[in-house]
Amino acid sequence: MADHQRIHPVDLESGNRPTAPLVPGGSFRSDKGDPAPRANNPHHYQQQQQRGHGHGPLPPPPRRVAPLAPLPPPQKRRGRGCCCRFLCCAAVTLVVLAVLAAAAAGALYLIFRPKAPRYSVDRLAVSAFQVDPSTLTARAAFDVSVTAANPNSRIGIYYERGSSLSVWYESYRLARGALPAFYQGHRNTTVLALAMAGEVQLGSAVVSGLRDAQQAGSVPLVFRADVPVRVELGSFKLWKVTSRVRCDLVVDRLMDLSSPIKIKASNCKFSLKL
Repeated sequence: MADHQRIHPVDLESGNRPTAPLVPGGSFRSDKGDPAPRANNPHHYQQQQQRGHGHGPLPPPPRRVAPLAPLPPPQKRRGRGCCCRFLCCAAVTLVVLAVLAAAAAGALYLIFRPKAPRYSVDRLAVSAFQVDPSTLTARAAFDVSVTAANPNSRIGIYYERGSSLSVWYESYRLARGALPAFYQGHRNTTVLALAMAGEVQLGSAVVSGLRDAQQAGSVPLVFRADVPVRVELGSFKLWKVTSRVRCDLVVDRLMDLSSPIKIKASNCKFSLKL
């Protein structure tokens, strides 16, 4: 039988403490080992869960989470913001100017009630028209009577120098001329007698077509006029614009000068080039 261990009482109040350890050297701390290493051991944790030891389920071992990379700092878009503000300001300014211009135009329209002038070719006389058979060069001279009517009661028209008048057959200009400079007052009708002359080289097919049209009694001609004008509103004179007139004419003949030429049809159109 093993020797019985004797336990000697120790007086703690007297300050006498044992100097020797209670567990003799060379012995283990516990029959089950040190709990600290076992707690950190994952195999020990699984064994405890299987055996049902302990007061409750132990927490899982902590997982190592890789640190997140820092987000890049947000880029400032100062240039784009300034550009957008500039475009917005420009758009607003254009809209305001357009509204003001429309309001001013509407006010002027209500005050002056503008109407387009009317033009017509009343007479076309051919004083000369010859075609050289060797070169097929046509020489023509026309006396044209043009009527210009201004129906406006508060608007005057200044016809400036530098105008261009012409008579065409298809794409060939037969004659040219110019309009004199003059002023046309309110509700005025002016009749202008114009002399036009010129020469152009025609093709054989063009001369043949011109003769066929004359035999049919229907020769198409075009009268064109580009005239620089200034419009007067009351006492205010506007900037210079170009008045364009196109008259589509049909005459009974062109190469026979035995009798006056008759205008069978006339249709004139007016437009402005700013």
